[in-house]
Amino acid sequence: MKRYLLFFCVAIAAMSACKKSDKFDAAAQAKLDDAQIVKYLADSSITATKDESGLYYQIITPGAAVKPTTSNGIFITYEGKLMTNGTVFDSKTTPYYFPSMDGLIQGWQIGVPKIGKGGRIKLFIPSGLAYKNNDTGSIPANSVLIFDITLVNFN
Repeated sequence: MKRYLLFFCVAIAAMSACKKSDKFDAAAQAKLDDAQIVKYLADSSITATKDESGLYYQIITPGAAVKPTTSNGIFITYEGKLMTNGTVFDSKTTPYYFPSMDGLIQGWQIGVPKIGKGGRIKLFIPSGLAYKNNDTGSIPANSVLIFDITLVNFN
């Protein structure tokens, strides 16, 4: 019985030692992301607009006048890469269908409705509007993302 009690106490101590004591500071990360985006845009001579959400975007082609909402299904082609090193982590060169934008990252929900059918946009997405402080596949936590998106159609 004493062995089990000792094992239990050691296990609890080990688990509590593994807990993160630092709380994530989203506001501080947003400032870091914004500075990174501003520097990238300046270094690359890109003129982009900043949305009130913190998303930066560059409309390459506005497309048709009618624009989708987040509840619309969208057919798009896109390329996503990390701002830090340009590594492409995902791309679709043939139109890919998303039945709704509701389940997509916030950066897309804010950015894609800025263009109409046939439009093309570059999104410079701070981590808070993407995957935040979570590793997701080949995307490290707190990553600023760049997406080049063409809206082929929507319904």
